[in-house]
Amino acid sequence: MDNTDISSNPAPETEIGAGALPALRQRRLIALLHERGQATVAELVALFDVSRDTIRRDLDLLEKQGLLVRTHGGAIGNNHLVQVDTTIGSRMDAHVEAKRRIGQGAARLVRDSETLILNGGSTTCYFAAALGERRNLTVVTNNLRLPPIMPEACVRAIHILGGLYWGTSQVTIGTIGFPSVSNISVDTAVIGATGLSSTGISVGRLEEAAETANMMNVAKRTIVLIDSSKFNVSAFATVAPFDRIHHLVTDQKPPYDISAALDRAGVQVLICPVGQPWE
Repeated sequence: MDNTDISSNPAPETEIGAGALPALRQRRLIALLHERGQATVAELVALFDVSRDTIRRDLDLLEKQGLLVRTHGGAIGNNHLVQVDTTIGSRMDAHVEAKRRIGQGAARLVRDSETLILNGGSTTCYFAAALGERRNLTVVTNNLRLPPIMPEACVRAIHILGGLYWGTSQVTIGTIGFPSVSNISVDTAVIGATGLSSTGISVGRLEEAAETANMMNVAKRTIVLIDSSKFNVSAFATVAPFDRIHHLVTDQKPPYDISAALDRAGVQVLICPVGQPWE
């Protein structure tokens, strides 16, 4: 099977019903995942008018060929996988308008004179840059990109956590930072993550997950910033389930299973679509 043809030349909609050849159905399935990022088995069964067993066999075959990744109850396109070691510079340049809107929306949730704790990542940088209307903020962070990004008028003090320096992410990680500040209490943790699934938020490294969880532990509330490219992505290390989160700020409504889990946990979701008013 030619990989380029599969992703760039999907079969017409009239050819994807029960009578379609397996190759045509699989081509359209891959094209759908490239367009949408993810799909459930139930959605694919309805779309292609075939049995669940047929869809599962298709997904198993296409995963073996490296064209998708199976998830619980469905699949995601491999073009939506988030790489652990992508540089912060490349992440700053990806999904820029979505992250800018998310940052602006999250900044509206912050009050003057709060103490914030922020982790690494590109979306937290866009959030920091959007704080120009806030005043007298105290910021604690392991994100070394933040000090020059934050508007000077909004900041009373910035405290940098120590630890091992990770060049790809430009953060500090390790045991030096939190023992020395374990007795602090902050108002709000503003957290970026690598993936969002129905079980919670996750990142690519165990050390980063532990550091982020500690940030949430010392905060009275947690705001998570996630753009829609990270929906249904389960990275290597889980940070926290949804019952540890108070607000989720994103650019699109999450898929049904994630939305249902967020509702059950009582998470307030703020959607900031690009080019549209906030919900």
